[in-house]
Amino acid sequence: MTDHEDDEFQEDLGPSKSQIKREMHALQEVGKRMLDLSDDQLNSLPISDTLKAAIVESRRIRKHEARRRHLHYIGKVMRNEEDPEAIERGLDAFDSGSAEHTRRHHLAERWRDRMVAEGDSAVGEFIDYCPSADIQHLRNLARNAKRDAEKEKNTGQAKKLFRYLRECIDEVE
Repeated sequence: MTDHEDDEFQEDLGPSKSQIKREMHALQEVGKRMLDLSDDQLNSLPISDTLKAAIVESRRIRKHEARRRHLHYIGKVMRNEEDPEAIERGLDAFDSGSAEHTRRHHLAERWRDRMVAEGDSAVGEFIDYCPSADIQHLRNLARNAKRDAEKEKNTGQAKKLFRYLRECIDEVE
């Protein structure tokens, strides 16, 4: 056999056994990520009813070995899915949404801490950042939160301020 005939023979074989295993493990990892989703998030993904039932069933399983076998089953079911890439894109969107949620949460915390520490100057800067905010309500919340901090009391005023800041930040972004 010549090298040319050898190349043609190799092309007809398709993916190697190792390649198939790598793809199978990747699908199992995607399946493992789906176990942590809420029911609403799971319903929003483009998955078959069989896969959805397998994921719901897997949440019930507590034994380690049984769970591992069931993850293999989820991987097998995922191989029959029409578009596993769409499922992975949906999972990535949930992950990035979570990071965005955390970023906004930290931003609201920083604004709240500044308003408690600095008072009206920080409120004015926040109004520049979020012009739709009710300045009178915001000043009142900041003043009450500052009063609680000075008295070392916890009446929930800082939490009210945080919630309002969070609403305003969500409107802006």
